Amino acid sequence: MPERRTVALVTLGCARNEVDSEELAGRLEADGWQLVEDAADADVAVVNTCGFVEAAKKDSVDALLEANDLKDHGRTQAVVAVGCMAERYGKELAEALPEADGVLGFDDYADISDRLQTILSGGVHASHTPRDRRKLLPISPAERQESAAAVALPGHGPTDLPEGVAPASGPRAPLRRRLDGAPVASVKLASGCDRRCSFCAIPSFRGSFISRRPSDVLNETRWLAEQGVKEIMLVSENNTSYGKDLGDIRLLESLLPELADIDGLERIRVSYLQPAEMRPGLIDVLTSTPKVAPYFDLSFQHSAPDVLRSMRRFGDTDRFLELLDTIRSKAPEAGVRSNFIVGFPGESESDLAELERFLTGARLDAIGVFGYSDEEGTEAATYEHKLAQDVVDERLAHISRLAEELVSQRAEERVGQTVQVLVESVDSADEEEGVYGRAAHQAPETDGQVLLTSGEGLSVGRMVEAKVVGTEGVDLVAEPLAGTPASSEEAGR
Repeated sequence: MPERRTVALVTLGCARNEVDSEELAGRLEADGWQLVEDAADADVAVVNTCGFVEAAKKDSVDALLEANDLKDHGRTQAVVAVGCMAERYGKELAEALPEADGVLGFDDYADISDRLQTILSGGVHASHTPRDRRKLLPISPAERQESAAAVALPGHGPTDLPEGVAPASGPRAPLRRRLDGAPVASVKLASGCDRRCSFCAIPSFRGSFISRRPSDVLNETRWLAEQGVKEIMLVSENNTSYGKDLGDIRLLESLLPELADIDGLERIRVSYLQPAEMRPGLIDVLTSTPKVAPYFDLSFQHSAPDVLRSMRRFGDTDRFLELLDTIRSKAPEAGVRSNFIVGFPGESESDLAELERFLTGARLDAIGVFGYSDEEGTEAATYEHKLAQDVVDERLAHISRLAEELVSQRAEERVGQTVQVLVESVDSADEEEGVYGRAAHQAPETDGQVLLTSGEGLSVGRMVEAKVVGTEGVDLVAEPLAGTPASSEEAGR
């Protein structure tokens, strides 16, 4: 019997890419490929690239070059680029980076096994010429669902596969294979974006906004819970628009309680929310539904009105602070994070001061700060009044220092609070256990973590109630409470 072909998936970028990698893994395993963790042990290394900003693109190129080096002293015979950077640049990337044996776009995902086999056999698969994926679906959201079947939508795989196609599969199994045993997993709620932010190229290569059907989201989440997942994070480019193409812009409000009823699931987290699209009913559901984390990942980007208008966004400092006051009036301990761009073309000193005013009053739990850089194909790249790079760098350093100070202060405000911590790692070193997890206000990778002072009886995937006793920057130190239930299931016994 011939040896099975082996493949490793290296994932860069956001949680949406992680979902896409697990869909690719499901397709490959269903077609007989053996998945391995280490690219050095794989016949083919598939690098799922990020194409969002320059730094992410550089990381993607570095990962491809690193994988290519394995061909000199490892088992690896081919390196293939997939993901946003591959989709965005296609032939251009293939010509600029001959170290990649293949550059595959989203349209290749359904035939990923055949594509990899062709490349592994020494054949060539022609890289695609990039196109504006917004033009693949009707302009009217109401007409998109009928056309969706003809468009490649990574992460929107079916959830009614036959027995054996996915691990431990049944009638609800998605076309997905988990690549780690983490107790948290992301679920695609939608793809694409209809917003036209002047600095962002994502809609051009991810396409127009299109929702997944609630039944698919529910089925995939049930399957993940059966795999031992305790927390799901709903991801898309804009979760506040979910349902608009299905005839119900308030569909998320009805979906969240259904997700919360799934057996085995402990926490549901919603990411990527647009401030301009927040509505009272959604705030109510996010702050009052059991198992749904009162967590608000709000894309503010700036707070000075003139800068926001140049970004083709809406709002201002006072409106944003009012939104936060509304949220905290319903859930005082709600977690809030956001990202900001400084040095945008035309940003004045008074605009920067206005952003400082907002940050100081917002009491955010996590803050990401980025210096503006041109992204080809965006409106902002054509703007005049660009700031000198040293000015952008200076403002980035200044706001980053302020952000670090503010999130540390916000963490200190949580001392004395009781938090529900999902245990994610239990490490032993020098005979001392280090037990780490996340509270409801902390999303994976981005928002800090909780160090538990005692790990006795705890294991990965347990939900434990703990009292915050200290901080380490944005991170919390918490003491597990004796005699409290470790999960919602135990609480109901």
